[in-house]
Amino acid sequence: MKRPIRYGTLLLPVALAACGGLGNTVKQTGNTVIQTVKESPGPTAGAVGGLLMLQQLGYLKPEYLAAGLIAYSIYDPFAPTWEIRVTELDAGYCRIDLSMKRLATGGDGEARQTFLRAARSLVAKGGYADFDELRYEEGIDSTRPFAHRIASGEIRLVKSRQFPGL
Repeated sequence: MKRPIRYGTLLLPVALAACGGLGNTVKQTGNTVIQTVKESPGPTAGAVGGLLMLQQLGYLKPEYLAAGLIAYSIYDPFAPTWEIRVTELDAGYCRIDLSMKRLATGGDGEARQTFLRAARSLVAKGGYADFDELRYEEGIDSTRPFAHRIASGEIRLVKSRQFPGL
C-alpha cells in the first residue's frame, strides 16, 4: 500500500519561497530611479525537490532521521579541524599541542601551518618581535575507535634584538 504524500511538510518551504525568493533594491541618483529585482529560486527549488525526493524514498522515517542526527553529531562538520592547546613553560617559553579531530576530511598536511599560525598569534598577543622554534614533531595517536593526527612543539618568544626597549 502506497502512503499518501503529506503536503503539509512541503508547505513551509513553499511559503518561504514566496517571501524570501525576491529581493528588491531601489536606488535614486538625481532624477533617475534604478530598481533592481533579484530572483533566487534555485536554493528554494533545491530544498523542495530534496524534501520531495526524501519523502518519496521513505527516508523521512524517525529511524532514518535519528541515524542522520547521530552521524551528524559524531562528524560535526562545523567543528574546527585542529584543537590547539598552549602551555606556558617558563618566561618566554611556550609549548603548543595540536590535536586533529577524529573524523576529518582533509587537513592532514596542515599541522605545520597551524603550529606556525598559533606561534605567530602568541607573538602578536604578547608584543614580541619573533619566535624561535626549539622543537617540533608530528605523529598519529592510535586510540580506538579512530586514530587522529597530533603535533607538538616548543617555541621561545623573542623580544626585538635591534630595539630591545620595544
